[in-house]
Amino acid sequence: MSEINIRQANRNDAAALQELNNVCLGYDYPLERTQERLAEQLADPDCRIFVAVQDGNVVGYVQANTYKATYGDPAVNVMGLAVSQAARGKGAGHKLMEAVETWAQSIDAEEVRLNSAEFRKDAHKFYQAIGYTLDKMQARFGKRLR
Repeated sequence: MSEINIRQANRNDAAALQELNNVCLGYDYPLERTQERLAEQLADPDCRIFVAVQDGNVVGYVQANTYKATYGDPAVNVMGLAVSQAARGKGAGHKLMEAVETWAQSIDAEEVRLNSAEFRKDAHKFYQAIGYTLDKMQARFGKRLR
């Protein structure tokens, strides 16, 4: 196996992202709509999507957006991180998070933050191993509008 490289995502990555979302994160979102969302995100200056590529295949990705609020300094919020089972433990996740941190520093963000579901214990260990600290537990609420 070759080295894992990180690059910014492009429109051709939609199918790989859709599969990672489905297999790794449990989001069964249609490819056509993934393509639409990806195009929107790629055009958004407040968003970055980085992919991990090994042997010509996308094996992971991270999406991060700026986080601006009246109660704190600007930050970057990780919206999702997914790495294929075969690529886990080989540095892809760490390299993806480093890409987010580098972007965050370049825009003078105060911190990188993220949410991780309570049941994702392995993800929690990963984040702690790369220097993230758990600062609170919270419930997430939502209301479907359509």
